[in-house]
Amino acid sequence: MNVFGEPGTQDPDDPTGLPLFTAIPSPKSGRVRSGFTMRAEPAVERQGSRFSEARIVADIPDVTVGSISHLHSSRPGRDRPDWSQVALLRSQASERLSAILGDGRTRLDREAQQEQGRSVILELLQAEAAANLSAGRGAWSQAEQQLLAQAVFDALFGLGRLQPLVDDDRIENIIITGHNTVRLELTDGSIIAGEPVAESDEELIEFLVFLASRSEVNSRPFSPAQPRLHLRLDGGSRLAAAAWVTSRPSVVIRRHRLKMVTLDDLVQREAITPLAASFLSAAVKAHKSIVVAGPQGAGKTTLVRALCGEIPPHEAIGTFETEYELHLHEMPDRHPIVHAWEARPGSGERGPDGRSAGEFSLDEALYDSFRFNLSRQIVGEVRGREVLAMIKAMESGAGSISTTHAWDAQAALRKLITCAMEAGAHVTHEYATRAVAENLDIVVQLQLDTTPLADGSASRQRWVSEIITVSPGEREKGYATTHVFRPSRRRAAVAGVLPDEYRSLDRHGFDLHGFYAEAGASEAAS
Repeated sequence: MNVFGEPGTQDPDDPTGLPLFTAIPSPKSGRVRSGFTMRAEPAVERQGSRFSEARIVADIPDVTVGSISHLHSSRPGRDRPDWSQVALLRSQASERLSAILGDGRTRLDREAQQEQGRSVILELLQAEAAANLSAGRGAWSQAEQQLLAQAVFDALFGLGRLQPLVDDDRIENIIITGHNTVRLELTDGSIIAGEPVAESDEELIEFLVFLASRSEVNSRPFSPAQPRLHLRLDGGSRLAAAAWVTSRPSVVIRRHRLKMVTLDDLVQREAITPLAASFLSAAVKAHKSIVVAGPQGAGKTTLVRALCGEIPPHEAIGTFETEYELHLHEMPDRHPIVHAWEARPGSGERGPDGRSAGEFSLDEALYDSFRFNLSRQIVGEVRGREVLAMIKAMESGAGSISTTHAWDAQAALRKLITCAMEAGAHVTHEYATRAVAENLDIVVQLQLDTTPLADGSASRQRWVSEIITVSPGEREKGYATTHVFRPSRRRAAVAGVLPDEYRSLDRHGFDLHGFYAEAGASEAAS
C-alpha cells in the first residue's frame, strides 16, 4: 500500500485524511527555532513517510520488470503529478520551513523536521485545493492528492523525481545523459528507457547542486569550478555526476543491492567456487592483505562485504572511503565495532599548502585511526592516490581489503603502482613497486560478462576468474606472482599452484586436500 494509503471514505477535497498527515502527531504549537536542512535520511529509517519498500505511485497495478517504465508515465494526473506544480509547492514549502524553523539556535532531529514539513505541505495543499475550487477547476481525486503530497515531500526530504527509481529493487543502475535521456539497468541485465527526471538540463543541474550541498555532515561542492560530483545517497546508493565539462549533465546512480552478503551466498550464485571461497575465508582470518579487482559493475564492493563477513566479530574495524559504500558500520549484528571514516573534499580557496579549505583526506583519517585500537584498517576503492592510504594500512600487518579497476590480476598490480606514482615526484617507480610487492598478499580478479538476448534483454554473469599471490622478487618487474586459482574455459577459476607459505591456511579452514585434488585433476585434464 502506498504510504499515503488507498482511497478512503473521507472528503476527497480534504488532504488531512492522507496518512502522511496522520501517521505522526501534529507539531506542537508555538514558534520553534532549529537548524533545519533539507537532508534526507535512509529510507529504511523513515517513519510516516516512505518505508523501505514503498513507492511514490498509488493505485497502479503491479507490472512485470519488462514494463517497469509504465510506473513513470508522462501523463500528469492519476499516474504522475504535475511536476511544475510540485516545483512551485516545494519552493513555497522550503520558504515557509525556513521561516518557521528560524535561525538555527535550536536544532530539531530528523523526525521533527519531517513533522514540520508535513504540516507545511498540508497547509499548502489545502490552500491550493481551495483556490482550485474558487477558480472552478474542480477538485483533486484522492490518488492525485497522494501523488502530489508524496512528490512534494520527496522534493524536500528525498531525491525528488529520482526517489521512486532509487526505491525500486528491480533497478540496479540509473543512467542519465541529459534530463530527458534516462536508461534503467535492471537486475535481470535488461536496459529500458525511463521517463525524464527534470524539465530541463538546467533544472537537473540545479537539483544536483542542491543535493550535494544539503548534507549536514559531509556536503560536496558542485559548480563550474568543480564540475564533478561523487556522493553517497541516503539509503546507500552511490551517485556520480558531471556537468559543464560534458555535453549534457551526466549522472549514474549505482544501487548496492547486496549488503548482508556472505561468501556462501556468492557460492550459491555461482560467482565463486566453494574451494576458492574457503581459500579467501582462511586468508581473511589469517590477516592477509587483499585487493579485489575487476571492471566497472563486476561486483567488487559486494565481494569485499562478503570477505569482511569472515572477520571475527570481536575485531574492531576501521573503514576509510571517499564515499561510504561498504556500510559495515550499519551492520551491528555482524560487525559490532566499526569506526567509519569518509573523506571530505573541501571547498573554497586553497591555503598555502595547496589544500582546499575544510579538506579531510584518507591519509589524515588513517593517521588518526592509529589511536583507535583497531584490529583492521580497510581502505575502500582505490582509483588514485588512495593507494598510499591502502599501502599504509597494509603496512600495519593487520590485513586490509581494497578494490580497484582492472581487466586482469596482473593489470591490477600495474594499476596500483601507477596510482602510487601519481601521488607526486617523490614516489618513484622503484619505491611504488617495492611498497606494493611487500605489503599486498593476494589479488582476486572478478569478470563481468553481458550477453545480449533476442528479446532485447541481456544475460549477465559475474564470477571470480583468478586469484594470485604477490611477493617481492624478479628484479625486472620487482614482484613475483603465483596463480593459486587460474582462469579456465568453464569460467570458474580452478586450482593452480599454492605457495608453500600458504599451506598454513588450513588452520583457518582452507580445504588443503581439496585444493591439491582439484589441482591434480585440472593439470591432468590440460
